[in-house]
Formats: sequence, C-alpha cells, structure tokens
Amino acid sequence: MNLIIDQGNTQIKIGVFDKWHLVHSDSHDILDKNKLQNIVQKYNVSRCILSSVIDPGKNGLIDDLANVIPGFMQLSHKTPLPFKIDYKTPETLGKDRIAVVAGGTYLYPGMDLLIIDAGTAITYELATKDGIYHGGNISPGLQMRYKALNTFTSRLPYPVFKNQSELIGKSTEDAIHAGIQWGMVNEIDGYINRLKANFPEILILFTGGDANFFVKKLKKPIFVDLNLVLTGLNRILEYNG
Repeated sequence: MNLIIDQGNTQIKIGVFDKWHLVHSDSHDILDKNKLQNIVQKYNVSRCILSSVIDPGKNGLIDDLANVIPGFMQLSHKTPLPFKIDYKTPETLGKDRIAVVAGGTYLYPGMDLLIIDAGTAITYELATKDGIYHGGNISPGLQMRYKALNTFTSRLPYPVFKNQSELIGKSTEDAIHAGIQWGMVNEIDGYINRLKANFPEILILFTGGDANFFVKKLKKPIFVDLNLVLTGLNRILEYNG
C-alpha cells in the first residue's frame, strides 16, 4: 500500500492507495506519530511520499516517516517526474502544482489539459498531449479576494459568504459578492477561451476546495476531481518505485 501525504499550511491531507486505487482519504490538523503508526499498521503501508509546503528542517513528519516506512520519499524539484517540464524556474514550482499536473496527465493521457486548482490561490496549469508541462498562472483565490477588499479599504465589510446569482449587486455586500464571484468566473472563462484558440480540443479539469462552486457557474464541459493532488502524488511515487 502507498501512503500519500499532502501537508499544507493549515491541514494535512492523506490518501492510501492500493497501487492505483484510492482506498482511504481524510484530513488532519496535526498528524502525530501515533496517528501515523495506526495508519501504517492498518493498511500495511510499504511506501510513502510526502509533499510539504513547510521548511523540511522544521518538519517533524520527515523523521517519523523515514523511521516507520522504508520506502519513504519527499517530493522536491529534483524528483524524477512522469512528464517533461518547460519552466524557467522549476525550483520555485509549487509541489501542489507539480502534483495536479502529474494527476491530470495520468487520468487523461494524450490530451491537451488546462488544470485549474481553486483553493487559497487559484492556479492554472497547461499540459499538452505530448507530455510537456508548459507552466501556468497564479491568482488570488475566492476567500483571499474577500479578505483583500476588507483589509485594504477603510469601509468595505467582510460579508458572510453567499452564492451571488445576480450579475449586478443592489447593495454594497451584494456588489462585493458579485464583483468577486463573477469576476473570477470571467477570469476563468477568459483563460479557457484564449487557450481554446490554440488548443481547440483542450480538456478543462478542476480541483480544489472551491471547484464545485465555480463549475456550477461556468457554462462549459468541465471535469472535476477533488482528489487530483493525491492521485498525482501517487503517480509520482509509482514512477519512482
């Protein structure tokens, strides 16, 4: 069994794969040694990959994992990948971005892909059917935009989130909802339309915590996979096995 760990700034997401099949997934605020050992024993884990945004020197998980699991590896920009990277600064490339490309190109081989990860930030990744990752874009995510309007202005509120169906707001709070939500929809639509000019058959793949929210507002054929990061990390682990 493969143990997949995606350690972010606030949560740790884990998945257990039997080769390519996801048999268990959940998330933790803290993954201590006892929880880790329980997972390893319950699923008879023999290999593990860790993707972490935390400084490795401050990451207590590394020592724990290396001691418990013989086949342990940590994802870095030097890790061999199952696709080619055409990116000027691979050492700065976010591990979550690497993972979604690995997942997307595994699930949809031989296709041009725009992979959109709608989380704290919203990222756009372009991978082509020849197995090359060409780079992408990074933009503020949904909640980040709400917080920015409230933080950098003196009077705009931080409203309780709601789905804004109307394009034009009739109150200040509705104007904020409409501006942020429909602004992001138009941003996403713009990237899709521009890329379709060069890649007419491009497939749009969404992941991330806000994926389902945006997919409902976009009038385009879109695939959603909320476990794409875990799938991509598992593919990288298998590739290095």
